[in-house]
Amino acid sequence: MDSTMIIIAAIVGLAIGFAIAKFLEKGKASKTIINAKKDAERILKDANAEGESVKKEKILQAKEKFLELKAEHEKVINGKDRKINEAEKRTRDKESQVSSELARNKQLNSQLDGKLKEVEQKRELFEKRHEDLDKMHKSQIQQLEVISGLSADDAKNQLVESLKETAKSDAMAYIQATVEESKLTAHQEARKIIINTIQRIGTEEAVENCVSVFNIESDDVKGRIIGREGRNIRALEAATGVEIIVDDTPEAIILSCFDSVRREVARLSLHKLVTDGRIHPARIEEVVKKTEKQIEAEIVEIGKRTVIDLGIHGLHPELIRAVGRMKYRSSYGQNLLQHSREVAKLCGVMAAELGLNPKIAKRAGLLHDIGKVPNTENEVETPHAILGMQWAEKFGEKEEVCNAIGAHHDEIEMKTLIAPIVQVCDAISGARPGARRQVLDSYIQRLKDLEEVAFGFSGVQKAYAIQAGRELRVIVESEKVTDDRASQLSFEISQKIQTDMTYPGQVKVTVIRETRAVNVAK
Repeated sequence: MDSTMIIIAAIVGLAIGFAIAKFLEKGKASKTIINAKKDAERILKDANAEGESVKKEKILQAKEKFLELKAEHEKVINGKDRKINEAEKRTRDKESQVSSELARNKQLNSQLDGKLKEVEQKRELFEKRHEDLDKMHKSQIQQLEVISGLSADDAKNQLVESLKETAKSDAMAYIQATVEESKLTAHQEARKIIINTIQRIGTEEAVENCVSVFNIESDDVKGRIIGREGRNIRALEAATGVEIIVDDTPEAIILSCFDSVRREVARLSLHKLVTDGRIHPARIEEVVKKTEKQIEAEIVEIGKRTVIDLGIHGLHPELIRAVGRMKYRSSYGQNLLQHSREVAKLCGVMAAELGLNPKIAKRAGLLHDIGKVPNTENEVETPHAILGMQWAEKFGEKEEVCNAIGAHHDEIEMKTLIAPIVQVCDAISGARPGARRQVLDSYIQRLKDLEEVAFGFSGVQKAYAIQAGRELRVIVESEKVTDDRASQLSFEISQKIQTDMTYPGQVKVTVIRETRAVNVAK
């Protein structure tokens, strides 16, 4: 009973608790709903406010974008309007220019029509005058034929004959001018040939290379050298072939000869005679012969020493002698032996670089100028390259060497590779700065230029450059130049020389005016 009551009480309590819970839950739910509604209203209100602000902002942005697009559109429209206006302006300018050009062309056309009419009138007038001239020309020809008694063909033949004579004279004048021009252009080449020929028998500068000075202790020796009635000096000149000049030069005797070997023989002979003191014709002949043998031995020794230094073997004794004689020869102021040694060394180096035989090249280089030391006068007439080739062939040299010697100045055709090497090395040795001197040509040219300065003044009849170019004597025509003018002319020439020419020292200008009165008594 008690448990039943307890269960019932529990059930009732549960029901009451459930009811109370439901009631409490319902109140709580209604409160939650109310709060939710309030939150919803607040959120909605906030959303509306935010939407209004966003709306206003978007509207403002849209307005700004609209204004920006409007401005750009107006700018584009204004640019297009400006281009259209410019195009319209250019079109108007073109129209005005075309109008002006049309007006100008119309004016030119009218002028051209006037000119054409004028030209046509002139052409008609010219044709008419031409016809009149033809008629007048025919009538004049007829009158001339009547007056001269010659027909037009006869007169033409006479004119042709006269023209032939004129043409002949003109042709002769042209030929003469051409010949003179050829002489002028050939002068330099001719001078080269002459100088080369002189080099074969002598040297370029007479004073420097053709004269030796023999110094003596006192002038008393001069009388002993001359001898009684000059027999000693005559014997010495006859034995040596050298001109001996005994003048007032103190303590010196001059030996002059183009052959440097004979000059050296004379110098050594004089030295022996003066040292010994016995000077008479028999003694002179004896000493000269001994000296010649000594010089000949020295020449052979020089040749042997040269070929040994260059490493050349098997050379014929005559060629060795020719090599030694080259010591006493010069070419354009350059010692011939030194030049040949240099060419031989250059040829050896160049041949070795090209893979050729350097010994053959050295041999050809050393012997290329042996024709410049001829033994006889007849050999002088032969070009030195050809003469050297003939000697080389005569004394058993190889064909390569002979061809190189003969072809180094293009007298014959080059057949081997050694020949151009010798030619090139010869040019290299001669062209080396300071190797050769061309003083004779420049000296002669300076004298000619000095005389040409004087001939550039009026009234000058003759002009002579003397004293090695240190004095210029001018002879004037007395009819054209007065005494006062002669003095003035001397000053003007000296000023002209001083301004236009380069010369060592001073140049004295002497103007000579001479008046002659000549009568013949019969």
